[in-house]
Amino acid sequence: MSTLKNKIDNKIKPLFEKGGKYENLSSVFDAFYTFLYTPNKTSKSGVHIHDSNDSKRVMIMVVLSLMPCCLFGMWNVGYQHFLAATGLNPGVWECFIYGLFAVLPQILTAYIVGLGIEFVIAQIRGHEVQEGFLVSGILIPMICPVDTPCWMLAIAVAFSVIFVKEVFGGTGYNFMNVALAARAFLFFSYPAKMSGDSVFVSLDKTVGVDGYSGATPLGQLASSTGTDATVTGVLGDPLSLSDLFFGLYPGSWGETSTLCILIGAAILLISGIASWRIICSGLVGGFLMSVLAHNFASPLYPVSNLEPVQQLMLGGFLFAIVFMATDPVTACRTNIGKYIYGFLIGVIAILIRCYNTGYPEGAMLAVLLMNCFAPLIDWCVVNANVRKRMKRAVEITK
Repeated sequence: MSTLKNKIDNKIKPLFEKGGKYENLSSVFDAFYTFLYTPNKTSKSGVHIHDSNDSKRVMIMVVLSLMPCCLFGMWNVGYQHFLAATGLNPGVWECFIYGLFAVLPQILTAYIVGLGIEFVIAQIRGHEVQEGFLVSGILIPMICPVDTPCWMLAIAVAFSVIFVKEVFGGTGYNFMNVALAARAFLFFSYPAKMSGDSVFVSLDKTVGVDGYSGATPLGQLASSTGTDATVTGVLGDPLSLSDLFFGLYPGSWGETSTLCILIGAAILLISGIASWRIICSGLVGGFLMSVLAHNFASPLYPVSNLEPVQQLMLGGFLFAIVFMATDPVTACRTNIGKYIYGFLIGVIAILIRCYNTGYPEGAMLAVLLMNCFAPLIDWCVVNANVRKRMKRAVEITK
């Protein structure tokens, strides 16, 4: 490996440096080079830590933390499909292979469109290719229904990359979570595809049908009447707590498994990438709002009949708290601000879910809303600290 790196450094790299034959493609070469090898230079000013770690390594760690959810989601797509088609589970590998081919076009579409735009913009600006889309590229398909057409996904990705990130300066300057902005674009532009129903499209034409349609658990509750909070799977059987915990129900394919989300959270917390303050306060806020809604449940708002534990495990709530709310670019920076930010996300997510019957999932809007308020929360916290210190200084001088 070191021999290969020496050859690249001595023969190929000079071609892309200033004055080289391909200097116009320097940002493209730099993107691949720094992806494969640790940078051989560190920052010299403007930072307080000088080491070889960079944001690419951080993003790769986040991608690794998403792998349990991603791999399980692929299997679950196949599992739900075969249950709907035949009522049987043909086996782990059959389900996984089916799900892999079902979601692979979405993943490829997101990466090709998003990275393609970032490469073009980097070349135009003469900057290095920014690495933030390594995470957004896998997050966007995971929070969308499996039957989302690739052309819709491409438009949403292009919108979020250009208008949410690049126009503000690129990675590190976006004020909203890029993946959730793409999901919001899809929801408001194509509501019929994002209505809470999940379609398991058949890749096997011998089955005799094109697909199988069924409402997700939250979609079932939003359209129900009365106080019955029972949710069912594709075969009509009630879902148990273990089904919800392991994620054995239809929904956006990457966010159903509580177990896999907790594994990803552990990876992010152990590596120091995610903030435990945001995750813990978000869970507390969501749980308290769930308890309040359940205690004042009404037939007019069927989702409020769910038990608090079910509220936390259903839909995209936990996934949003762990992987979206903790985005260091769009979240609060101060410690007190992180508590406030996470708590309000949890409260608002359950509040929207319970009392907006037209939109049975509130996590997306809750995180995007608090992204907008994060700078204000930090400003208030910082100014409160300044006033305390000024008061203390005045008392000392007296």
